[in-house]
Amino acid sequence: MKIKQNSEVKEVEVALEGTKGMRKRVLIGYDDGSKNIIMRYFTLLPGGYSERHSHSHEHLVNIESGKGIVVDKDGNEIEVSEGHNIFVEPDELHQFQNPFEKNFEFVCVIPNIDKR
Repeated sequence: MKIKQNSEVKEVEVALEGTKGMRKRVLIGYDDGSKNIIMRYFTLLPGGYSERHSHSHEHLVNIESGKGIVVDKDGNEIEVSEGHNIFVEPDELHQFQNPFEKNFEFVCVIPNIDKR
Protein backbone atom coordinates (compact mmCIF):
# COMPACT_ATOMS: atom_id res chain seq x y z
CA MET A 1 0.00 0.00 0.00
CA LYS A 2 1.17 3.52 -0.74
CA ILE A 3 -0.27 6.65 0.89
CA LYS A 4 0.62 10.16 -0.25
CA GLN A 5 -0.61 13.71 0.27
CA ASN A 6 -1.78 15.48 -2.90
CA SER A 7 0.33 18.47 -1.91
CA GLU A 8 3.48 16.30 -2.00
CA VAL A 9 2.98 15.42 -5.68
CA LYS A 10 4.76 17.66 -8.19
CA GLU A 11 2.41 19.86 -10.20
CA VAL A 12 3.27 20.51 -13.86
CA GLU A 13 1.86 22.88 -16.46
CA VAL A 14 -0.01 21.10 -19.26
CA ALA A 15 1.47 22.59 -22.42
CA LEU A 16 -0.63 21.04 -25.18
CA GLU A 17 -1.88 22.97 -28.19
CA GLY A 18 -5.42 24.14 -27.45
CA THR A 19 -4.87 24.18 -23.68
CA LYS A 20 -4.54 27.23 -21.45
CA GLY A 21 -4.03 27.63 -17.69
CA MET A 22 -4.09 23.90 -16.93
CA ARG A 23 -1.97 22.15 -14.29
CA LYS A 24 -1.69 18.44 -13.53
CA ARG A 25 -0.51 16.13 -10.76
CA VAL A 26 -0.26 12.35 -11.24
CA LEU A 27 -1.52 11.26 -7.83
CA ILE A 28 -1.18 7.52 -8.47
CA GLY A 29 0.46 6.04 -11.54
CA TYR A 30 2.93 3.56 -12.86
CA ASP A 31 5.77 4.91 -10.70
CA ASP A 32 3.64 4.12 -7.64
CA GLY A 33 3.15 0.51 -8.74
CA SER A 34 -0.22 0.96 -10.47
CA LYS A 35 0.09 -0.91 -13.74
CA ASN A 36 -3.52 -0.64 -14.91
CA ILE A 37 -4.96 2.74 -13.87
CA ILE A 38 -3.79 6.31 -13.36
CA MET A 39 -5.34 8.91 -11.05
CA ARG A 40 -4.60 12.53 -11.94
CA TYR A 41 -5.52 15.86 -10.33
CA PHE A 42 -6.14 18.81 -12.64
CA THR A 43 -6.41 22.49 -11.82
CA LEU A 44 -7.86 24.88 -14.40
CA LEU A 45 -6.99 28.45 -13.53
CA PRO A 46 -9.60 31.19 -14.11
CA GLY A 47 -9.94 31.59 -17.88
CA GLY A 48 -8.28 28.21 -18.46
CA TYR A 49 -9.42 25.26 -20.56
CA SER A 50 -8.40 21.83 -21.79
CA GLU A 51 -8.14 21.00 -25.46
CA ARG A 52 -11.35 19.79 -27.14
CA HIS A 53 -10.45 16.19 -27.80
CA SER A 54 -11.39 12.53 -27.71
CA HIS A 55 -9.46 9.31 -27.11
CA SER A 56 -10.07 5.59 -27.31
CA HIS A 57 -10.35 5.05 -23.55
CA GLU A 58 -13.08 5.99 -21.09
CA HIS A 59 -12.36 8.08 -18.05
CA LEU A 60 -13.94 9.08 -14.78
CA VAL A 61 -13.95 12.62 -13.41
CA ASN A 62 -14.86 13.87 -9.94
CA ILE A 63 -15.11 17.62 -9.33
CA GLU A 64 -13.16 18.44 -6.16
CA SER A 65 -13.35 22.23 -5.92
CA GLY A 66 -14.82 25.24 -7.64
CA LYS A 67 -17.03 25.11 -10.69
CA GLY A 68 -16.50 24.85 -14.40
CA ILE A 69 -18.01 23.98 -17.74
CA VAL A 70 -17.93 20.59 -19.47
CA VAL A 71 -18.51 20.75 -23.21
CA ASP A 72 -20.07 17.53 -24.51
CA LYS A 73 -19.81 15.88 -27.93
CA ASP A 74 -22.67 18.04 -29.29
CA GLY A 75 -21.12 21.30 -28.07
CA ASN A 76 -23.52 21.67 -25.14
CA GLU A 77 -21.95 23.55 -22.21
CA ILE A 78 -22.90 22.04 -18.85
CA GLU A 79 -21.97 23.76 -15.58
CA VAL A 80 -20.54 21.39 -12.97
CA SER A 81 -19.29 21.98 -9.45
CA GLU A 82 -17.89 20.25 -6.39
CA GLY A 83 -19.58 16.91 -5.85
CA HIS A 84 -20.45 16.25 -9.50
CA ASN A 85 -18.92 13.28 -11.28
CA ILE A 86 -18.66 12.60 -14.99
CA PHE A 87 -18.23 9.49 -17.12
CA VAL A 88 -16.60 10.23 -20.50
CA GLU A 89 -17.14 7.39 -22.96
CA PRO A 90 -14.41 6.17 -25.32
CA ASP A 91 -14.10 8.36 -28.44
CA GLU A 92 -16.45 11.00 -26.97
CA LEU A 93 -15.45 14.56 -27.87
CA HIS A 94 -15.18 16.69 -24.69
CA GLN A 95 -13.57 19.75 -23.10
CA PHE A 96 -13.26 21.32 -19.65
CA GLN A 97 -13.38 25.11 -19.24
CA ASN A 98 -13.11 27.57 -16.36
CA PRO A 99 -14.75 30.92 -17.17
CA PHE A 100 -15.11 31.65 -13.45
CA GLU A 101 -13.00 33.63 -10.94
CA LYS A 102 -11.75 30.72 -8.80
CA ASN A 103 -9.75 27.60 -9.64
CA PHE A 104 -11.66 24.61 -11.04
CA GLU A 105 -10.16 21.36 -9.69
CA PHE A 106 -10.98 17.76 -10.54
CA VAL A 107 -9.69 14.21 -10.27
CA CYS A 108 -9.52 12.16 -13.46
CA VAL A 109 -9.04 8.37 -13.52
CA ILE A 110 -7.93 6.68 -16.76
CA PRO A 111 -6.51 3.32 -17.78
CA ASN A 112 -2.74 3.11 -18.06
CA ILE A 113 -2.69 2.76 -21.81
CA ASP A 114 1.12 2.84 -21.96
CA LYS A 115 1.50 -0.17 -19.64
CA ARG A 116 5.13 0.81 -19.00
